[in-house]
Amino acid sequence: MNRRTMILSGAATLALPALPAFAAPLDYTPGLLKERIEAGDTVFLDFKASWCGTCRAQERVLTSLKQQNPAYDENITFINVDWDTYGTSQMAERMKIPRRSTLVVLKGKEEIGRIVADTSERSIKKLMDAALTAATSA
Repeated sequence: MNRRTMILSGAATLALPALPAFAAPLDYTPGLLKERIEAGDTVFLDFKASWCGTCRAQERVLTSLKQQNPAYDENITFINVDWDTYGTSQMAERMKIPRRSTLVVLKGKEEIGRIVADTSERSIKKLMDAALTAATSA
């Protein structure tokens, strides 16, 4: 790389607006859900598989919504649940999770809402807004 290219690429990087940073979701392990619920968190569970196209589409929407509204990430605990590992676990069976690409919001022992295989921004935003309301209400 010559000096001119290096200077121009550095200037271009500085000119780009900074994207809001948000925390990476936690990866589910046994006991994590109970721990976060007992801590009083509003929990957003994302049952997903790396090979699932619907899951990838949901993830793109979730990422976009978090970038648009940092309050989601500031108030909600997001947990990714690997379907291949935990899809037939007692937790998934107890919660009656029918398949990967299921999104569930919990506050305490109450289920606030869920979406199954829906990738529409409108539906996912509605679920995230319900989670935010639950997280910020007294």
